[in-house]
Amino acid sequence: MAANMFVVPQTKGTVLCCKCGILMALNPANMCVTCLRSEVDITEGLRKHATIMHCPECDSYLQPPRTWLKAQLESKELLTYCVKRLETDLKKVRLVNAEFIWTEPHSKRIKVKLKVQKEVLNGAILEQSYVVQYVLQDHMCESCTRFQANPDQWVASVQLRQRVSHRRTFFYLEQLILKHDAAVHAIKIKQMDQGIDFFFANKSHALKFVEFLDKVAPTNRRESKQLVSHDPKNNSYNYKYTFSVEISPICREDLICLPPRLAVSLGNLGPLVICTKVTNNIALLDPLTLRQCFLDPDQYWRYSLSIYSVAGSWLNMMSLMWKLFLQNLTSGALNTSWPMLRWLVSLITVSCSM
Repeated sequence: MAANMFVVPQTKGTVLCCKCGILMALNPANMCVTCLRSEVDITEGLRKHATIMHCPECDSYLQPPRTWLKAQLESKELLTYCVKRLETDLKKVRLVNAEFIWTEPHSKRIKVKLKVQKEVLNGAILEQSYVVQYVLQDHMCESCTRFQANPDQWVASVQLRQRVSHRRTFFYLEQLILKHDAAVHAIKIKQMDQGIDFFFANKSHALKFVEFLDKVAPTNRRESKQLVSHDPKNNSYNYKYTFSVEISPICREDLICLPPRLAVSLGNLGPLVICTKVTNNIALLDPLTLRQCFLDPDQYWRYSLSIYSVAGSWLNMMSLMWKLFLQNLTSGALNTSWPMLRWLVSLITVSCSM
């Protein structure tokens, strides 16, 4: 019954523009978009030019009164910063969209295209786009000014070291630091013989960086401080803080000989084990039984481990394991022989695919 009901087709009402007479869709102002824009400019009174302070040394921007924001060109953080500079103007309109317009990096200009809406004649909503040009004025931040005046005027330093020849874990840690911008507050980075030194203008920035290192690598740190100046009148002290962070020399695919006490505490693991992964904990694999366990940094630094780098000598290592397998097989220790054989087959497969 309902399927046979007659439905009246609905059409959208159209009227003639009261200004130019063009046929248009009905709106509260009874004017077309072109005539409405000629009558009303919703961007009138909004700033089209602005000046922002830019530090050329650390590539940061001044967020009044004294905060400096570090952001890359055409990044999400820089776009948010530019829009917030127009916060008082945007209270008059409704912001719909914001995007960058490409400019030459050396032009000292940033252009942002904003699309805004506002209610105009008789409740009609008009949408309009306009461009705001920001002029970059070079002005060094406090940290860079202090460092340029005296390069030794740092407050805290982090000495990152890994005392091993290949330093594969150290190179992996460098990629993590770049990926997460962990050293974004460093005012100076210096390459040293067995690592890198990071210099910071605040102790809190150095502590935050050290905490990041503790989360991604097995580290051991020591803290020291040196008195720089003392004012007896107001009882104030100025110190320089040094954090010495040492990364464990264990790297992935290293062969490790566990001491007897540590092997017993890990459930009679090993004592000959292989490192399979290095994070804030060290993953160890027993090639005889294929048992796996994790070694935390406290356990590592408490015991003395014998480490052998075999990353470039897989053939020698496989021949050694094959001899151990044959010895266990001839002695009748099948429970330990067959897991070793499976591990050898997987090791040969991986080495052939490299």
